[in-house]
Amino acid sequence: MDFAAARFNMVENQIRTNRIDEPRLLQALAAVPRESFLPPALRGHAYADADLPLGDGRVMIAPLVMAQLVQAAAIGHNDVVLAIGDATGWALAVLSRLASTVVALERDPARATAMAARLAEREVDNVAVIQGDFAAGYPAQAPYDAILLFGAVAELPSSLPDQLAEQGRLVAIVAPRPGAGAGTRLTRAGTAIGQERPFDAGTAYLPGLQPRPVFHL
Repeated sequence: MDFAAARFNMVENQIRTNRIDEPRLLQALAAVPRESFLPPALRGHAYADADLPLGDGRVMIAPLVMAQLVQAAAIGHNDVVLAIGDATGWALAVLSRLASTVVALERDPARATAMAARLAEREVDNVAVIQGDFAAGYPAQAPYDAILLFGAVAELPSSLPDQLAEQGRLVAIVAPRPGAGAGTRLTRAGTAIGQERPFDAGTAYLPGLQPRPVFHL
C-alpha cells in the first residue's frame, strides 16, 4: 500500500473538505505517518474515515474527529497541552508539532509504555506519557493552555476545568447517550467558564467516562 498517497488523500479529501483549515494542523497531519502507530494487521486501514478498534473497547480515533478536536482547541506554538485518552500515540505525535509541551494521560500501563516507545522511535521529545485516571486529569503540571479528550464522555469530569490556564480551552465530545455526541469547548476567563458546541461528532467512549447504567424496575 502507498501510505504516503493515502495520507495525502486523507488530508485533501477527508480533512480539508470538512472545514479543517488551520495550516499548521494540516501540515502536521500530512507529516505524521498514522500507520506507524497501529499494529501490523490494522495498517491497511490506517487512513479509513472511521474509528479503528484496538481491543478492550479502545479505538484509534477517526482522522476527521481528531482534527475537529484539535482545531477547536486553537493550539499555539508556546502552549502546554494535556492530551487524555489517545490510545496509540498518533494524536500525540500530531500535537507535538503544534504545541511546546504535551502531557499525555493514559490509564492503562501497557498502553502508556507502548506509546512512549513509539514516540521515542520517532524522536518526539516534547511529549511526556503519564499513567493515571482519565477523570482526574494531571494537576501536577497544571495549568494547561489546552486540554483535549480523544474519546467521548457522558459528561465532562469536574476536575478538568480547574486545570485550565487563563483563556485555556478544554475540548471533548460530550455524548450523554450513544449517538448523541457534540464537540464541546470550554474556555476559562477568570473564574468564569464559557461553553460552545462548534461541531457534532461521535466516537467511542473513554473507559470510566461512559454513561452510567440505567436500571428499570
